[in-house]
Amino acid sequence: MQQTRRHILDILKARGEATVDEIVEDLHQRRGRDITAVTVRHHITCLQKDNLIDTPQLRHRNSPGRPQHVYALTENAVAQFPNNYQQLAAGLLQEIQEHVSPDGINVILEGVAHQMANEAGIPDVPLQERLKMAVEYLNTRGYQARWEKKAKDFILHTNNCPYHQIAKDNDALCEVDIRLVASLLGVVPRRLTHVMSGDESCAYYIPGQQTAAE
Repeated sequence: MQQTRRHILDILKARGEATVDEIVEDLHQRRGRDITAVTVRHHITCLQKDNLIDTPQLRHRNSPGRPQHVYALTENAVAQFPNNYQQLAAGLLQEIQEHVSPDGINVILEGVAHQMANEAGIPDVPLQERLKMAVEYLNTRGYQARWEKKAKDFILHTNNCPYHQIAKDNDALCEVDIRLVASLLGVVPRRLTHVMSGDESCAYYIPGQQTAAE
């Protein structure tokens, strides 16, 4: 990201909200050189187009004068800042594995998969239609999924693991994936290839005719 825009995001993160004049002042302190309000407005417009800065709100002055526009970050801007999600998730998984029985872990994994499948909201339609919808949902979650037809059956590929850094030390997450596929499609898949075993992608055999998954 362009450095001035990065600074503007940092300023709004620290302040919560700010006017153009306040941003100009903070930028001058950070950079050690002047920047015009016109230039700042240009950068703000670009950040708004990227959905990182929200529509400005009016702030009324305590003294006479016209209200000022104040700017704040959008929810999407959170992703532009450092986070500790991976370490937290890995720690939680480790604690669960150490303190919960195998049966209890299975219940948790099944519950997570069902939550995600319910979020997808796939209706009771023929399997091929469910597969198309499942791929669309998985792609919104970063799986880079696709499917292909093999005679009367199907192969589902997921080319990206959205939690690779955690899954490489916690194979329980791979169980969530296979349970998720089962919940999305209503059939029991069979894993053919596995990224964590050194394959380029995870692939699942989806039988065209099978008893529904529980």
